[in-house]
Amino acid sequence: MPAYEQIKRYVIRRISEGDWKPGGLIPSEAELVKEFGVARMTVSRALRELTTERVLTRVQGSGTFVAPQRYESTVLEIRNIADEIAARGHRHFARVLTLEPSDDPNALEALGLACGPAFHSCIVHSEEGEPIQYEDRYVNPKVFPDYLQQDFTIETPNHYMVRLAPIQRAEFRIYAQKPDAHVRRHLMMDIGEPCLQLWRRTWVGDDVATSVQLWHPASRFHLAGNV
Repeated sequence: MPAYEQIKRYVIRRISEGDWKPGGLIPSEAELVKEFGVARMTVSRALRELTTERVLTRVQGSGTFVAPQRYESTVLEIRNIADEIAARGHRHFARVLTLEPSDDPNALEALGLACGPAFHSCIVHSEEGEPIQYEDRYVNPKVFPDYLQQDFTIETPNHYMVRLAPIQRAEFRIYAQKPDAHVRRHLMMDIGEPCLQLWRRTWVGDDVATSVQLWHPASRFHLAGNV
């Protein structure tokens, strides 16, 4: 991995772990040069790219700062299903059905990839043993190269990705749908029972990071947000 990419990941990790707060001043270029033992132009490139990606902001004569958090859309907040369940005082359980490379042409197009593979996961999330979400997700390996090595029974994909890379923007669509037999079976739904389906695509920098479809039994789930 190029040195400037290592520096970018280091900065993103310090931000995502809360060591560097939104609006806070980060170490100077000179300090980062000393810490990483690289040329100043390498550090400058890393910070310049992170500024372009809106992870950082640079103020002439003052330094480089962590950009304000941008995790909310005007319609829905990007929330972690495990956190929602825990907030209700209940237990979350995840069952991983699929975790593999994929050359699905529709997924590659959604992620803006000229060729595959993308990474594909299917996970059923349950609350106190009752399934409430079927997650069908495709991930850009350029943004999350270690995605297939994760244990998503311990940490949800949402939490893993937000922890590693701040989300720049998101696109949502919401549908009322009847699920296919596969989804219906895993959500333990009756034939004809409606689903709330949320399709979401998120960006990190200029790259589409992930495209996901979330299926919820209408009788067990609701969406709420602020406009």
